[in-house]
Amino acid sequence: MIERLTHRWRQETAEQEAAIAAGTLSPDDAYALAFFPPAFVAAVDAALEAYEQEIARLDPPTDEAVWAAVERVVVALNDIDVEFGRHIETMTREELCAYIEEVLADAGIDVDALLERRGVDEVAGEWRDW
Repeated sequence: MIERLTHRWRQETAEQEAAIAAGTLSPDDAYALAFFPPAFVAAVDAALEAYEQEIARLDPPTDEAVWAAVERVVVALNDIDVEFGRHIETMTREELCAYIEEVLADAGIDVDALLERRGVDEVAGEWRDW
């Protein structure tokens, strides 16, 4: 199983909070606290969990069903990004795109073939606003 990005974000935040408390990190240098506030992480986590479950339930995973699931998670992430004031930055954007594709690959879907059949370079591109 793939580690969900939000698990890592929570870990980075906890580590930085501990370092601040220990006096080994300045609050100004604690990027995770700014980039991954708890409510944002919870919202992204819920969207990714729903996506993972939807992909896992596909039997068989037809292109139409896969693209519909991808669209739903990307639109949900768009909404979360707007809700939190355009919070998804470049590194997070790249990680989310990679994660969406990793979930597909983990489910046995040939992502390269899926992209080729659709004529696109990435799965999130058609709907992604972030």
